[in-house]
Amino acid sequence: MNKRERIENFLASKEVDRVPVAFYHHFLDSRMLFNMNLGLTKSKLFERNIESHRKALANFHPDLLKIMNDSLMIMPLKMAKVKHASDLKTVLPQGINSRWQKKSIELAMRVKEIYANSEAPILFTSFGPAYILRSNFARIGNLMMGNSFMESKIKRLIAEDEAEFKACVDRISEEVANFNDRLFKEVGIDGIYFSVNNQNDFFPPAQYQRIISPADKYILERANKNSSMNVLHICGYMGKPNHLDTFSDYEAAAYNWAVHAEGVSLTEGKKIFNGKPVFGGFEQNGVIAKGTREEVEAEVFRILDEAGQVGTMLGADCTVPTNIDDARLSWVQDAAAAYAKTH
Repeated sequence: MNKRERIENFLASKEVDRVPVAFYHHFLDSRMLFNMNLGLTKSKLFERNIESHRKALANFHPDLLKIMNDSLMIMPLKMAKVKHASDLKTVLPQGINSRWQKKSIELAMRVKEIYANSEAPILFTSFGPAYILRSNFARIGNLMMGNSFMESKIKRLIAEDEAEFKACVDRISEEVANFNDRLFKEVGIDGIYFSVNNQNDFFPPAQYQRIISPADKYILERANKNSSMNVLHICGYMGKPNHLDTFSDYEAAAYNWAVHAEGVSLTEGKKIFNGKPVFGGFEQNGVIAKGTREEVEAEVFRILDEAGQVGTMLGADCTVPTNIDDARLSWVQDAAAAYAKTH
Protein backbone atom coordinates (compact mmCIF):
# COMPACT_ATOMS: atom_id res chain seq x y z
CA MET A 1 0.00 0.00 0.00
CA ASN A 2 1.57 3.32 -1.02
CA LYS A 3 1.17 6.55 0.93
CA ARG A 4 -1.73 7.91 -1.11
CA GLU A 5 -3.64 4.64 -0.84
CA ARG A 6 -2.96 4.55 2.90
CA ILE A 7 -4.32 8.10 3.34
CA GLU A 8 -7.35 7.38 1.16
CA ASN A 9 -8.16 4.33 3.29
CA PHE A 10 -7.61 6.30 6.50
CA LEU A 11 -10.02 9.00 5.34
CA ALA A 12 -12.58 6.37 4.32
CA SER A 13 -12.21 4.59 7.70
CA LYS A 14 -11.03 1.45 5.92
CA GLU A 15 -8.31 -0.98 6.98
CA VAL A 16 -4.70 0.00 6.31
CA ASP A 17 -1.43 -1.97 6.18
CA ARG A 18 -0.28 0.30 9.02
CA VAL A 19 -1.70 3.52 10.38
CA PRO A 20 -0.44 6.58 8.50
CA VAL A 21 1.95 8.95 10.27
CA ALA A 22 2.38 12.69 9.75
CA PHE A 23 4.34 15.16 11.87
CA TYR A 24 5.17 18.73 10.93
CA HIS A 25 7.48 21.42 12.25
CA HIS A 26 8.31 24.97 11.31
CA PHE A 27 11.57 25.82 9.59
CA LEU A 28 12.09 29.31 11.02
CA ASP A 29 12.60 30.11 14.69
CA SER A 30 9.75 31.63 16.70
CA ARG A 31 11.03 35.20 16.48
CA MET A 32 11.06 35.04 12.67
CA LEU A 33 7.92 32.94 12.48
CA PHE A 34 5.68 35.27 14.44
CA ASN A 35 7.02 38.26 12.57
CA MET A 36 4.78 36.60 10.01
CA ASN A 37 5.78 37.70 6.53
CA LEU A 38 9.53 38.28 6.46
CA GLY A 39 9.64 36.37 3.18
CA LEU A 40 8.23 39.45 1.46
CA THR A 41 11.33 41.49 2.25
CA LYS A 42 14.05 38.95 3.11
CA SER A 43 14.75 36.68 0.16
CA LYS A 44 17.21 34.52 2.11
CA LEU A 45 14.51 33.55 4.61
CA PHE A 46 12.08 32.86 1.79
CA GLU A 47 14.61 30.55 0.12
CA ARG A 48 15.55 28.93 3.43
CA ASN A 49 11.90 28.13 4.11
CA ILE A 50 11.58 26.41 0.73
CA GLU A 51 14.84 24.45 0.80
CA SER A 52 14.27 23.27 4.37
CA HIS A 53 11.48 21.05 3.02
CA ARG A 54 14.06 19.14 0.99
CA LYS A 55 16.34 18.59 3.98
CA ALA A 56 13.49 17.45 6.23
CA LEU A 57 12.16 15.04 3.60
CA ALA A 58 15.53 13.32 3.41
CA ASN A 59 15.16 12.16 7.04
CA PHE A 60 11.42 11.67 7.39
CA HIS A 61 8.81 11.07 4.71
CA PRO A 62 5.32 11.55 6.19
CA ASP A 63 2.32 9.78 4.73
CA LEU A 64 0.61 13.16 4.33
CA LEU A 65 2.88 15.99 3.18
CA LYS A 66 2.37 19.64 4.08
CA ILE A 67 3.74 22.85 2.64
CA MET A 68 5.04 24.99 5.52
CA ASN A 69 4.63 28.66 4.60
CA ASP A 70 6.65 30.01 7.52
CA SER A 71 8.08 33.01 5.69
CA LEU A 72 4.61 34.06 4.47
CA MET A 73 2.59 32.68 7.31
CA ILE A 74 -0.39 35.01 7.74
CA MET A 75 -2.28 36.96 5.11
CA PRO A 76 -1.38 40.62 5.78
CA LEU A 77 -4.12 43.18 6.30
CA LYS A 78 -3.96 46.96 6.52
CA MET A 79 -5.10 47.47 10.10
CA ALA A 80 -3.07 50.40 11.45
CA LYS A 81 -5.82 52.97 10.86
CA VAL A 82 -8.56 50.92 12.51
CA LYS A 83 -9.50 52.86 15.63
CA HIS A 84 -13.25 52.25 15.75
CA ALA A 85 -15.61 49.58 14.45
CA SER A 86 -16.67 51.86 11.59
CA ASP A 87 -13.03 51.83 10.39
CA LEU A 88 -13.26 48.09 9.73
CA LYS A 89 -14.87 48.98 6.40
CA THR A 90 -11.35 49.93 5.26
CA VAL A 91 -10.04 46.39 5.80
CA LEU A 92 -10.43 45.12 2.25
CA PRO A 93 -9.14 42.07 0.36
CA GLN A 94 -5.91 42.71 -1.51
CA GLY A 95 -6.70 40.26 -4.29
CA ILE A 96 -4.73 38.03 -6.63
CA ASN A 97 -2.27 40.78 -7.56
CA SER A 98 -1.06 41.31 -4.02
CA ARG A 99 2.60 40.54 -3.45
CA TRP A 100 1.72 38.15 -0.61
CA GLN A 101 -0.50 36.02 -2.85
CA LYS A 102 2.04 35.98 -5.68
CA LYS A 103 4.90 34.96 -3.39
CA SER A 104 2.74 32.39 -1.61
CA ILE A 105 1.82 30.74 -4.92
CA GLU A 106 5.51 30.72 -5.87
CA LEU A 107 6.42 29.11 -2.53
CA ALA A 108 3.73 26.46 -2.91
CA MET A 109 4.75 25.60 -6.48
CA ARG A 110 8.42 25.30 -5.62
CA VAL A 111 7.79 23.10 -2.57
CA LYS A 112 5.46 20.95 -4.65
CA GLU A 113 8.38 20.40 -7.03
CA ILE A 114 10.48 19.19 -4.09
CA TYR A 115 7.69 16.71 -3.33
CA ALA A 116 7.31 15.69 -6.98
CA ASN A 117 8.62 12.14 -6.56
CA SER A 118 6.34 11.34 -3.65
CA GLU A 119 3.01 9.59 -3.95
CA ALA A 120 1.84 11.18 -0.68
CA PRO A 121 -0.97 13.77 -0.88
CA ILE A 122 0.06 17.40 -0.30
CA LEU A 123 -1.74 19.88 1.96
CA PHE A 124 -1.27 23.63 2.40
CA THR A 125 -1.91 25.40 5.70
CA SER A 126 -4.90 27.73 5.62
CA PHE A 127 -5.71 29.90 8.63
CA GLY A 128 -9.16 30.87 9.83
CA PRO A 129 -10.17 34.55 9.66
CA ALA A 130 -10.19 35.03 13.45
CA TYR A 131 -6.53 34.05 13.70
CA ILE A 132 -5.65 36.23 10.71
CA LEU A 133 -7.32 39.24 12.34
CA ARG A 134 -5.76 38.58 15.74
CA SER A 135 -2.29 38.16 14.22
CA ASN A 136 -2.51 41.39 12.26
CA PHE A 137 -3.69 43.34 15.31
CA ALA A 138 -0.95 41.71 17.41
CA ARG A 139 1.66 42.82 14.87
CA ILE A 140 0.55 46.42 15.39
CA GLY A 141 0.23 45.98 19.15
CA ASN A 142 3.71 44.56 19.59
CA LEU A 143 5.05 47.97 18.70
CA MET A 144 3.02 49.44 21.55
CA MET A 145 1.97 47.24 24.43
CA GLY A 146 2.03 43.63 23.26
CA ASN A 147 -0.83 41.17 22.89
CA SER A 148 -2.94 42.88 25.54
CA PHE A 149 -3.38 45.70 23.02
CA MET A 150 -4.72 43.24 20.44
CA GLU A 151 -7.13 41.54 22.83
CA SER A 152 -8.58 44.70 24.32
CA LYS A 153 -8.95 46.35 20.91
CA ILE A 154 -10.77 43.40 19.33
CA LYS A 155 -13.16 43.11 22.26
CA ARG A 156 -13.84 46.85 22.14
CA LEU A 157 -14.54 46.75 18.39
CA ILE A 158 -17.02 43.90 18.83
CA ALA A 159 -18.74 45.75 21.67
CA GLU A 160 -18.99 48.86 19.47
CA ASP A 161 -20.55 47.10 16.49
CA GLU A 162 -20.69 43.32 16.32
CA ALA A 163 -22.31 43.36 12.87
CA GLU A 164 -19.49 45.48 11.45
CA PHE A 165 -16.89 43.18 12.97
CA LYS A 166 -18.65 40.13 11.51
CA ALA A 167 -18.77 41.77 8.09
CA CYS A 168 -15.00 42.23 8.27
CA VAL A 169 -14.54 38.58 9.25
CA ASP A 170 -16.73 37.55 6.31
CA ARG A 171 -14.64 39.60 3.86
CA ILE A 172 -11.49 37.92 5.12
CA SER A 173 -13.08 34.48 4.75
CA GLU A 174 -13.95 35.29 1.13
CA GLU A 175 -10.33 36.27 0.47
CA VAL A 176 -9.04 33.09 2.13
CA ALA A 177 -11.45 30.92 0.13
CA ASN A 178 -10.47 32.63 -3.12
CA PHE A 179 -6.79 32.13 -2.38
CA ASN A 180 -7.38 28.47 -1.55
CA ASP A 181 -9.13 28.09 -4.92
CA ARG A 182 -5.91 29.32 -6.55
CA LEU A 183 -3.88 26.77 -4.62
CA PHE A 184 -6.12 23.95 -5.85
CA LYS A 185 -6.26 25.10 -9.45
CA GLU A 186 -2.84 26.65 -10.07
CA VAL A 187 -0.62 24.62 -7.73
CA GLY A 188 -2.54 21.35 -7.61
CA ILE A 189 -2.58 20.77 -3.86
CA ASP A 190 -4.65 17.83 -2.62
CA GLY A 191 -6.26 19.68 0.28
CA ILE A 192 -5.96 22.34 2.94
CA TYR A 193 -4.82 21.88 6.51
CA PHE A 194 -7.32 24.31 7.97
CA SER A 195 -6.12 25.82 11.25
CA VAL A 196 -8.77 27.27 13.57
CA ASN A 197 -8.88 27.98 17.28
CA ASN A 198 -10.61 29.78 20.10
CA GLN A 199 -7.87 29.18 22.65
CA ASN A 200 -8.70 29.89 26.28
CA ASP A 201 -12.10 31.26 25.12
CA PHE A 202 -10.58 34.36 23.54
CA PHE A 203 -14.08 34.90 22.17
CA PRO A 204 -16.91 33.75 24.47
CA PRO A 205 -18.11 30.47 22.87
CA ALA A 206 -21.54 31.78 21.87
CA GLN A 207 -19.92 34.86 20.33
CA TYR A 208 -17.45 32.70 18.40
CA GLN A 209 -20.32 30.66 17.00
CA ARG A 210 -22.19 33.80 15.94
CA ILE A 211 -19.33 35.74 14.41
CA ILE A 212 -16.51 33.35 13.49
CA SER A 213 -17.94 29.87 12.90
CA PRO A 214 -19.99 30.81 9.81
CA ALA A 215 -16.84 32.22 8.18
CA ASP A 216 -14.78 29.14 9.11
CA LYS A 217 -17.46 26.86 7.69
CA TYR A 218 -17.65 28.89 4.50
CA ILE A 219 -13.92 28.40 3.89
CA LEU A 220 -14.28 24.65 4.43
CA GLU A 221 -17.36 24.51 2.21
CA ARG A 222 -15.45 26.17 -0.63
CA ALA A 223 -12.43 23.90 -0.12
CA ASN A 224 -14.66 20.82 -0.06
CA LYS A 225 -15.88 21.70 -3.56
CA ASN A 226 -12.28 21.27 -4.73
CA SER A 227 -11.22 18.24 -2.72
CA SER A 228 -12.30 15.55 -0.27
CA MET A 229 -8.95 15.70 1.59
CA ASN A 230 -9.39 18.88 3.64
CA VAL A 231 -8.54 18.36 7.30
CA LEU A 232 -9.31 20.47 10.36
CA HIS A 233 -6.59 21.42 12.84
CA ILE A 234 -8.03 22.82 16.06
CA CYS A 235 -4.90 24.52 17.25
CA GLY A 236 -4.03 24.02 20.90
CA TYR A 237 -0.47 25.28 20.43
CA MET A 238 1.70 24.87 23.53
CA GLY A 239 -1.12 23.64 25.75
CA LYS A 240 -3.81 26.26 25.08
CA PRO A 241 -7.21 24.48 25.08
CA ASN A 242 -10.36 24.98 23.03
CA HIS A 243 -13.92 23.71 23.40
CA LEU A 244 -14.05 20.93 20.82
CA ASP A 245 -17.85 21.00 20.73
CA THR A 246 -17.56 24.39 19.03
CA PHE A 247 -16.12 22.64 15.97
CA SER A 248 -18.10 19.38 16.04
CA ASP A 249 -20.27 20.34 13.05
CA TYR A 250 -17.40 21.57 10.85
CA GLU A 251 -17.33 19.43 7.69
CA ALA A 252 -13.81 18.08 7.21
CA ALA A 253 -12.28 14.79 6.08
CA ALA A 254 -10.37 14.33 9.37
CA TYR A 255 -9.83 16.17 12.65
CA ASN A 256 -6.79 17.00 14.75
CA TRP A 257 -6.71 18.68 18.17
CA ALA A 258 -4.38 18.98 21.16
CA VAL A 259 -5.15 15.69 22.89
CA HIS A 260 -3.07 16.64 25.92
CA ALA A 261 -4.26 20.24 26.28
CA GLU A 262 -7.92 19.32 25.81
CA GLY A 263 -7.77 16.10 27.83
CA VAL A 264 -9.71 14.42 25.02
CA SER A 265 -8.33 11.16 23.62
CA LEU A 266 -8.51 10.17 19.97
CA THR A 267 -11.29 7.68 20.77
CA GLU A 268 -13.31 10.32 22.62
CA GLY A 269 -12.71 12.72 19.74
CA LYS A 270 -14.12 10.25 17.24
CA LYS A 271 -17.40 10.45 19.18
CA ILE A 272 -17.36 14.26 19.19
CA PHE A 273 -16.70 14.34 15.44
CA ASN A 274 -19.41 11.82 14.58
CA GLY A 275 -17.14 8.84 13.98
CA LYS A 276 -15.00 10.56 11.37
CA PRO A 277 -11.22 9.93 11.07
CA VAL A 278 -8.93 11.61 13.59
CA PHE A 279 -5.19 12.15 13.90
CA GLY A 280 -2.63 13.12 16.50
CA GLY A 281 -2.03 11.54 19.89
CA PHE A 282 1.49 12.79 20.65
CA GLU A 283 2.22 15.80 22.83
CA GLN A 284 4.20 18.17 20.62
CA ASN A 285 7.15 18.63 22.96
CA GLY A 286 6.85 15.36 24.89
CA VAL A 287 8.13 11.87 24.21
CA ILE A 288 8.35 12.50 20.46
CA ALA A 289 10.98 15.17 21.09
CA LYS A 290 12.66 13.83 24.24
CA GLY A 291 12.01 10.11 24.59
CA THR A 292 14.16 7.14 23.64
CA ARG A 293 13.26 5.02 20.64
CA GLU A 294 11.78 2.45 23.01
CA GLU A 295 9.66 5.11 24.72
CA VAL A 296 8.39 6.40 21.37
CA GLU A 297 7.44 2.88 20.33
CA ALA A 298 5.67 2.29 23.64
CA GLU A 299 3.65 5.49 23.10
CA VAL A 300 2.65 4.35 19.62
CA PHE A 301 1.44 1.02 21.01
CA ARG A 302 -0.44 2.79 23.83
CA ILE A 303 -2.22 5.18 21.44
CA LEU A 304 -3.18 2.43 19.00
CA ASP A 305 -4.37 0.13 21.78
CA GLU A 306 -6.74 2.94 22.74
CA ALA A 307 -7.76 4.34 19.33
CA GLY A 308 -7.44 1.36 17.00
CA GLN A 309 -5.99 1.29 13.51
CA VAL A 310 -9.05 2.26 11.46
CA GLY A 311 -9.76 5.96 11.02
CA THR A 312 -6.60 6.84 12.97
CA MET A 313 -3.45 8.68 11.89
CA LEU A 314 -0.56 9.30 14.25
CA GLY A 315 0.78 12.82 14.66
CA ALA A 316 1.12 15.55 17.25
CA ASP A 317 -1.06 18.07 19.04
CA CYS A 318 0.54 20.77 16.88
CA THR A 319 3.93 21.38 15.28
CA VAL A 320 6.81 19.56 16.96
CA PRO A 321 9.93 21.55 17.94
CA THR A 322 11.69 23.27 15.06
CA ASN A 323 15.08 21.79 15.97
CA ILE A 324 13.86 18.19 16.27
CA ASP A 325 15.91 15.45 14.61
CA ASP A 326 13.58 14.48 11.76
CA ALA A 327 14.87 10.90 11.89
CA ARG A 328 13.05 10.52 15.24
CA LEU A 329 9.74 10.88 13.42
CA SER A 330 10.51 7.78 11.34
CA TRP A 331 10.56 5.81 14.60
CA VAL A 332 6.79 6.31 14.75
CA GLN A 333 6.33 4.82 11.27
CA ASP A 334 8.50 1.85 12.23
CA ALA A 335 6.54 1.34 15.44
CA ALA A 336 3.22 1.59 13.59
CA ALA A 337 4.41 -1.11 11.16
CA ALA A 338 5.52 -3.30 14.08
CA TYR A 339 2.14 -2.83 15.77
CA ALA A 340 0.30 -3.80 12.58
CA LYS A 341 2.19 -7.08 12.37
CA THR A 342 0.98 -8.24 15.78
CA HIS A 343 -2.55 -6.78 15.93
